[in-house]
Amino acid sequence: MRDAYHEELDSIGEGLVEMARLVGSAIGRATTAMLDADLKLAETVIAADQKVDDLQHDLEARAIALLARQQPVATDLRIVVTSLRMSADLERSGDLAQHVAKLARLRFPDSAVPRDLQATILEMGQLAQRLMAKAAEVIITKDVDLALQLETDDDEMDLLHRALFQHLMDDRWKHGIETAVDVTLLGRYYERFADHAVSVAKRVVYLVTGEHADELQATLPAEGA
Repeated sequence: MRDAYHEELDSIGEGLVEMARLVGSAIGRATTAMLDADLKLAETVIAADQKVDDLQHDLEARAIALLARQQPVATDLRIVVTSLRMSADLERSGDLAQHVAKLARLRFPDSAVPRDLQATILEMGQLAQRLMAKAAEVIITKDVDLALQLETDDDEMDLLHRALFQHLMDDRWKHGIETAVDVTLLGRYYERFADHAVSVAKRVVYLVTGEHADELQATLPAEGA
């Protein structure tokens, strides 16, 4: 009976990894659809989000059933509760990738991104995908050090986001209000996607250590100290 219980716990973890890989792929493909004005690709990203939603619903149902049947305590309880929270982060990440794809669809046959900002948006999309891939690795390995690195990696996304806004606020902006709104939304989607990847990693830190990532980082020696 206990073997079946732990197999179910493991399967919940596997479901989280699958969700992370799906949403990571989705943000990459949505970015390509956006920059290439690829309507067919945008439609596939939009449709594929249903699989992420289905995985979350299945994971929630299994987690709640475990809580009801097994009444886990200590570490096992932490695994179940933290998994529920991670699944919510991942489902929201999938929604954000879908938002990017929907914007690509809305502006087809044009691209919502002006040529002079396409390199920045491409970089944001690639970084978002890398962050989620690292989050998936953290779920698999339970590597606390790797999990804590994600917040530092996210600083790069914050810099790109600020650079995007500086471009929008420049007096030389010539692309109009509608494009400014599109680019503002895109920047927000990528920034939030990265935040969810960081949140997943932080939840793994809590799962492993029982401490919140911010509290744990505060106890670590500063680099170079």
